Amino acid sequence: MDDRFNTASGWVLFSGIVALGASIASGMYFHADSNDVLEQGEAGYYVEGVEEEGGAEAGPDLGTLLATADAAAGEKVFAKCQACHTINQGGANGIGPNLYGTMGKAIAGHAGFAYSSALSDKGGQWTWENMDAWLKSPKAFASGTKMSFAGLSKPEDRANVMEYMASMGGAPAKPEPAAPEAEEEVDASVEGEEPTEAEAAGATGADEPVASANAAGDNEGATKVD
Repeated sequence: MDDRFNTASGWVLFSGIVALGASIASGMYFHADSNDVLEQGEAGYYVEGVEEEGGAEAGPDLGTLLATADAAAGEKVFAKCQACHTINQGGANGIGPNLYGTMGKAIAGHAGFAYSSALSDKGGQWTWENMDAWLKSPKAFASGTKMSFAGLSKPEDRANVMEYMASMGGAPAKPEPAAPEAEEEVDASVEGEEPTEAEAAGATGADEPVASANAAGDNEGATKVD
């Protein structure tokens, strides 16, 4: 009886030791560094070697996007702007100015609207480039602007909206699409190099058979016999 009790007790003690060891090992493996969690701004385990992905790769240039921009698609995106803006000719100002004929005109140039100094002091025209930057992030384009709209992150949406705006009162000439990069020239010294005249002549001479001295003597003897 005692032997069985001792055996059972031994197994229980052994199991407890294994469980404790496993708990310690897992705690060490999944230890989250508190400073790293705070810097990343989110709860969870810190994984070494994993970095936040950078910004999106550069897409098509503005000229290329505008070449295929769709005014109808832009009108749908512009629905986000209608809470503050009208765009019909002669439309009233709202929280923001009426936008009819804005493309190509002076920045903060719509009569009768009180612009913020951040925008009125900006100067310049509503070029395609300026409007693209404004639609992407108003606050980045004119720091201190009263416009609270966060912006349109998709370049295609911005291009479509500008195309729609251009259909409502005109616009300046569009920027040209960027020319495709020229293909790299193949190094002639590595591939496709033609031999020089001297090298060609030498190769030709080497290919021609050279008459032996015996053959020359036989020919001379034959001549004398004749």
